[in-house]
Amino acid sequence: MSLTAQTYWAEHATLGGVVEPGVVIATAVDGTITEVRPGVPTPPVGAVSLRGLTIPGLANVHSHAFHRALRGSAQVGAGTFWTWRNAMYELSSLLDPDGYHALARAVYAEMALAGITCVGEFHYLHHQPDGTPYGNPNAMGEALIAAAADAGIRITLLDTCYLAAGFGRPPSRPQRRFADRTADAWADRAGALRGTDTARIGAAIHSVRAVPAEALATVADWAAQRECPLHVHLSEQPRENEECQAAHGRTPTQLLADHGVLTRRTTAVHATHLEPGDLALLGGAGTGACLCPTTERDLADGIGPAGELRAAGCPLSLGSDSHAVIDILEEARALETGERLRSHVRGHFTADQLLRAATEQGHAALGWPEAGRLEVGALADFATVSLDTVRTSGPPPRLAVQAVIFAATAADVRHTVVGGRHIVRHGSHQLVHDTPRALRRAIAGVHANL
Repeated sequence: MSLTAQTYWAEHATLGGVVEPGVVIATAVDGTITEVRPGVPTPPVGAVSLRGLTIPGLANVHSHAFHRALRGSAQVGAGTFWTWRNAMYELSSLLDPDGYHALARAVYAEMALAGITCVGEFHYLHHQPDGTPYGNPNAMGEALIAAAADAGIRITLLDTCYLAAGFGRPPSRPQRRFADRTADAWADRAGALRGTDTARIGAAIHSVRAVPAEALATVADWAAQRECPLHVHLSEQPRENEECQAAHGRTPTQLLADHGVLTRRTTAVHATHLEPGDLALLGGAGTGACLCPTTERDLADGIGPAGELRAAGCPLSLGSDSHAVIDILEEARALETGERLRSHVRGHFTADQLLRAATEQGHAALGWPEAGRLEVGALADFATVSLDTVRTSGPPPRLAVQAVIFAATAADVRHTVVGGRHIVRHGSHQLVHDTPRALRRAIAGVHANL
């Protein structure tokens, strides 16, 4: 990915769960790591210095890029997930491929500034607002792929099957642009998408509300044939469970299991309101769970059962979802602090376990198993968090991971490297030079369509 081989010198880096001082990280033009050498006290000649703690790049496993335009306005007043959804539907009707590219480019640049090197985009804005396909049926998805490339990060485009407004109900007017006519039509359209060196294609089932039971196997088979990730919103709200029980006499998790959706390539997003027996089904299948605590608390969804999911055997990952904030470090510590609030006990997850959820396990959930580790042969994707800000100063270097996970924010990220390419340098994005301005212009452009 980089035009030239590059050598970096990390003041500190986390290697195999240990904070090592003075680590040389050499990268190749193919974007992989060719050398990791600790114990180098000063930067070698020609090496780029990374002051702080260098960690594997963060993975944002669940994103809806267009939701970023709701930040601020979505926090005004009261309501529930369902009232918030009405504002989201109104926003979704305002986007076209050009506007979506501009917005997503700025959002993905914000992610790079937060140390995120790969995003999973749960994409369902497929068609024109009235449901008519664009001349290029994948114009919106391709705009997202291009936006990620322009912002310098990797993407897994999780093309989402969306067919219904609920159990036995056709799509409503705002949902028409989300919906393909049938699961087979979705499969044909999604099958035309093509990945790149920095983009991979996966599948998603929006939810058991939006994909009828008889269509679930079509999506699962499509993903199985391609051996690609398959994601699904699961039990985000109690109402989903209640309606599924009324329609099918079983929980959403049981329905997915019945139709072959739960596998090791599957990630259940949210999984907030699981019923007895659901955990065993998810863990027994090796299905992962992506929790999005900042969104789940912003929308008053509830606290996901992170500890129970882990105990059941579900690998955990993290996402910023609606982008109330974009800060995977905050998502990570919220796994632990949420468990503390529920149990009144501290110490459910170590800092190293939370970092793995934010990096290695997140990349695996997105179909990038060669990323998320600082080792020879891995993708040269990493980020450096400052250890001398007002939030991180004080702890000794041996506790740097604890300081980063439990105190740092996205604002403390100083460098982001993707494929050996220095995308964020000293807190400045090298491709989207004024990211706040890009966000302002893109969001204003969307709202100008009202």
